[in-house]
Amino acid sequence: MMRKFRESLISLIIGTVGMMQAGEKPNIVVILADDMGYGELSCLNPEKGKIKTPALDQIASEGMVFTDGHSGSSVCTPTRYGLMTGRYAWRTKLQSGVLTGGESLIKADRLTVAKLLKGQGYDTAMIGKWHLGMLFDGKKESGKVAVGTKVSHGPIERGGFDVFHGFHHARQMSLWIDGQEVTKNLEPVEMLPMLTQAAVDYIDGRKGQEKPFFLYVPWNSPHSPVVPSKEWKGKSGLNAHADFVMQTDASYGQVVDALKRNGLYENTLVICSADNGTSAPTSKMKDLISKGHHPSADLRGSKADLWDGGHRVPFIVSWPGKVKAGTRSDALVCLTDVMATAADILDVNLPASEGVDSLSMLPALTGKKEGVRTNVVHHSVSGLFAIRDGEWKLLISPGSGGWTAPRPGAAAAKGEPMLQLYNMDKDLGEQNNLIESMPEKAKALRGLLDMQIERGRSTPGEAQKNDVPIKVEKISQVKKNKKKK
Repeated sequence: MMRKFRESLISLIIGTVGMMQAGEKPNIVVILADDMGYGELSCLNPEKGKIKTPALDQIASEGMVFTDGHSGSSVCTPTRYGLMTGRYAWRTKLQSGVLTGGESLIKADRLTVAKLLKGQGYDTAMIGKWHLGMLFDGKKESGKVAVGTKVSHGPIERGGFDVFHGFHHARQMSLWIDGQEVTKNLEPVEMLPMLTQAAVDYIDGRKGQEKPFFLYVPWNSPHSPVVPSKEWKGKSGLNAHADFVMQTDASYGQVVDALKRNGLYENTLVICSADNGTSAPTSKMKDLISKGHHPSADLRGSKADLWDGGHRVPFIVSWPGKVKAGTRSDALVCLTDVMATAADILDVNLPASEGVDSLSMLPALTGKKEGVRTNVVHHSVSGLFAIRDGEWKLLISPGSGGWTAPRPGAAAAKGEPMLQLYNMDKDLGEQNNLIESMPEKAKALRGLLDMQIERGRSTPGEAQKNDVPIKVEKISQVKKNKKKK
């Protein structure tokens, strides 16, 4: 009964048209790479980057580059949950790692960006990787999934999209889903070209239509399997991962070119980003660095880590006439902010229980210094926490917090500090741990984190409930156990 009431309340609130009239509503396109670190783009990493990314460089020249933009997590599923709901994923049952299948992490009565925009008269489409839970004929997949299998808990049912073409997660990239049905089998190397063509076809089909649209395009690349197409093999002169990054860059370009070709670009907010940093193992990062390409640029760490290489990502926004071309911003932004930004643009008030970790980027996009995000919570693959507030960052973890050596368990066993405190303005590479000299600053940051956990939100508004109890210290017991031995 309460769930039905909540769903009805959300529908009533988001269905109320704001002050912006239909003809003024911008199209919104969010394009998300999979495992593409900050340093992969030549426009972000001119000195330590060797991969050519002309398409994203061009988009950057036509819009705003955020140099302090973050994904909601340093791995896939939780970032996607945060983008879709404006809520940190660690407030759910997923306390570490990623989903491989089963019921969706997005509950049926949870507002998503697509549901919000649909209530404002938008057509909504998703083309790409879901990775938020999916059932096949009502069950979690086990073994081969046949063509004709019905899909539930996916982008249509839980995401709020009218249209979906794509797949669930990387280990299932041989399946192509249209809407709520598996329609074909394919080779992984075919996935990126098919997603790109589907996105372009969708945009071509919008020409002449009056309704605004929201298009979400989460690529499969350059995540493993690392499968650049034949025409892209060897293009980078570095390795297959770098070739795949170049192909991904070209796919971004094809989507934006379709907007321009159809006369839609001027009235479209385009956000280009990535779900987390580059994967060190699958990119063969040591090999790339030896050849002069640093996927994390000057940042420490990579995918899965609490260090900034895990979650500070490319973050480029284009919106001709609204966002000044060729600009850079050092404002703190996060992919959880898409929901509040959309609501702000449309002058819609979010329900108190929704978008609890989402702050509008609109002030930053229009060059204002006031009203921007001041803090963000980071979460690693191991379920470990860090919090950033202004120039200060506290890691409640020894070591990387993720996959980079020293991993947290090994770091704890060696007696490394259980807390790390860095001044990110002075120490971007997170090398000088100030925890011993500035314990009061660490205490204040920990207090801020605890407050945001306890209130069920990091934004102003009514306190909410987390789905499960949240445990912050997960490594202290490891250290104790090692001492007992």
